[in-house]
Amino acid sequence: MIYKIGDVIGGKYEIIDNLGEGTFGKVVKCKKRGHKTPVAVKIVKGIDRYTDAAELEVKVLQKLRSHDPYDESGCIHMIDWFEHHGHICLAFQLMGLSVYDFMKQNDYKPFSVDHVRAITYQLLYATRFMHDMKLTHTDLKPENMLFKSPLFSYYDDNETTDSIISLIDFGSATFEHEHHSSTVSTRHYRAPEVVLENGWSHSCDLWSIGCIMFELLTGVTMFQTHSNFEHLCMMQHILGPLPKSLTESCKKKKYFNQFGLVNMDWDSTEGQYVLNNCKPLRYHQKDLSVEHEQVFNLMEGLLQFDPRDRLTCSQALRHPYFDEYLLKKSQKSLFS
Repeated sequence: MIYKIGDVIGGKYEIIDNLGEGTFGKVVKCKKRGHKTPVAVKIVKGIDRYTDAAELEVKVLQKLRSHDPYDESGCIHMIDWFEHHGHICLAFQLMGLSVYDFMKQNDYKPFSVDHVRAITYQLLYATRFMHDMKLTHTDLKPENMLFKSPLFSYYDDNETTDSIISLIDFGSATFEHEHHSSTVSTRHYRAPEVVLENGWSHSCDLWSIGCIMFELLTGVTMFQTHSNFEHLCMMQHILGPLPKSLTESCKKKKYFNQFGLVNMDWDSTEGQYVLNNCKPLRYHQKDLSVEHEQVFNLMEGLLQFDPRDRLTCSQALRHPYFDEYLLKKSQKSLFS
């Protein structure tokens, strides 16, 4: 949609700034007539496939809000939606940067263990809320996690006890009873059962959360990959051999022989990248403290190849890694 600052859309939202854009369209900062608090409005491209996805997202957001009247789930609340000149527009509370953009602005500096703990807990909490509604997000990644405050800092540990992130972008979210596309998730965060086209369920979100935890803790994308085969090779180098329970029934037979995953050409560019950059998960544990042991143990539970062995959200939320976070949170509520 072509617009300029000062234009009014939907008959009531005046555009006051540009906030960003993506493949779906653009996000603008608006002031609603008669209201002081600005909002963010997502303007979707007027192309059939994006319009269809936006209409589905509206239905999901309406259902999420009806199950979360007090805005406690950690999933973003849609304030309003409307159509403007053939474009679906969705209005939300104005928030800060995405976790990805924040890291990019700070040269991909890793978060502290305390911040990783807080962000992961809130991400798991929001995801459990969805899973309890029989809904899988299917596209969890740092780009789809917004800081609630534009003033978030790496250095203020007092923020770790607050609700600091909100989960966004439900355009690919899928209910249990709906058709499940064979391929979901952004490639870097895609679970092995999705890569192998074995079918997927809620547990694919948990794999994505494990990948996100690694990225928050190290500042590096765990699977910086561009092909399925390279992705599987990376998984084996970092997490060990793929189990036969996953590979025997998969549709990607060309990647395997009787011994397991076929050998990559280690002299190729892809092969050299895997050898040089994909170290075993525990290689990155530079600290032997209890909390570092706990965070890597939790990641291992989320990054199980077989989705039946992967932790659920409820199991992950009970992990000892979160004991200190919950203690700080309860102490703060007592004195607030």
